[in-house]
Amino acid sequence: MFDSKMDEANARSLTFNPSEFMMNGMTAEDYKETYWPRLEKAVEQLLTQSPVKYSSISYEQIYSHVYKCVCQQYSEHLYRDLLWKITAHLQQVCLELQDSQPESFVENFNQAFTQYMAAIQCIIPVFFYMNKFYIEIKLHRDLKDDLMDLFSAQVAEKHISMLISLLKKADSMSFQVKPSTMASVVKGLYDLQPDWAQLAPALFSRFIPQIHPPVLESDLLRYAAEDQKLQMELSLNGFARCNHSRKRPSEES
Repeated sequence: MFDSKMDEANARSLTFNPSEFMMNGMTAEDYKETYWPRLEKAVEQLLTQSPVKYSSISYEQIYSHVYKCVCQQYSEHLYRDLLWKITAHLQQVCLELQDSQPESFVENFNQAFTQYMAAIQCIIPVFFYMNKFYIEIKLHRDLKDDLMDLFSAQVAEKHISMLISLLKKADSMSFQVKPSTMASVVKGLYDLQPDWAQLAPALFSRFIPQIHPPVLESDLLRYAAEDQKLQMELSLNGFARCNHSRKRPSEES
């Protein structure tokens, strides 16, 4: 069974007999006609299922297919096919988002991103051996980074302007977007590309610590002058400065 909480430690705990895999060679036709189609079907199912309800998939069987592909020197093919499959899926997600109405766009984006993150939490352990012995060693990369980059390039970057505009609007109008959705989207965008925080620093700073740059001494002087000006305007309009004295009235005489 696939489980969104299953991690690499779970994957490593599955045991296989290496000699069994090495005794039976894999041809290019075997990979193309048998192994990759089974893996592709599992990946497709993970990408399209609800993030809270997965149907039965044999984790051990799929993991063993990846293991054999890596042992039989098909890691490059596997990596290329996996990225192609996920890219094609994300391109479809992008098209579906384009058809969203503005009032539901943020929510639809959040659902798409949440579903994708749940899917890759299962995909990454399945492709553990490919990641460990091909992506990390030969490409000096990491599968999770690659999959996050794919969502960023194929979905988020294409809609970032609209997202930021809608998020700003929603931030100025209470409950136009659920607070939990707002937080999820802002944090998700920051995880994908931290630089996007600069597109709306005030908005991102509500959900991400330390978005604003450190305050300079010159800024402190400006803030003090602005505060003094505000106090003067309040005084001219009849608002007296609060008395912060701790003395009791009887002690003032």
